[in-house]
Amino acid sequence: MKVTTTTLEMLSAPVGAPRALPDEVRLDRAPAVTPEYARFLYGLVGGPWHWTDRLGWSRRQWAEELAVQGTEFWILYGGGLPLGYVHLHPTQEEDGTHVEIRYFGLTEQAIGRGLGGRLLEHGIRAAWSLPERFDLADVTRVWVHTCTLDGPAALANYQGRGLRVCGVEETDESVADRPLGSWASTGGPAEAA
Repeated sequence: MKVTTTTLEMLSAPVGAPRALPDEVRLDRAPAVTPEYARFLYGLVGGPWHWTDRLGWSRRQWAEELAVQGTEFWILYGGGLPLGYVHLHPTQEEDGTHVEIRYFGLTEQAIGRGLGGRLLEHGIRAAWSLPERFDLADVTRVWVHTCTLDGPAALANYQGRGLRVCGVEETDESVADRPLGSWASTGGPAEAA
């Protein structure tokens, strides 16, 4: 299958505060997520969208990635359950800190409730403010990849929040006919069709 991957970036912090979240949800900063919980969130949110590249990672691989200074998760909760998350991953570059929005998305029950844009706005604000919480150089770039295997609103959401396209790549990928789903992606046994 042809897969188009789009890279988007923001080179200066947005002006103004992010929109408020609805009263029935809360957003928690989680700077020390365990590998188990990170993998669970990845599978829960990504299962419906062909996120499979990290399902085979070892606990050690997850731990190494999460140990990078400044890595932080922002997890959206409602009714006691996770509704989505933003995974921020900084790297130190010559011109300052670049923060990748490594993963971002909503669970299936949260889609269509007006939460995606607001969660992303809060995540972008958190990315720009990482040096306030960690010993990092000033942030000079916030960026993200999205592809045609992600949710259909992903690209428009990133662009609507002020991220600008800086690269597009098309590749041939071996992709399953349909996504695994959240159940299988979070470690549940395969179910009969």
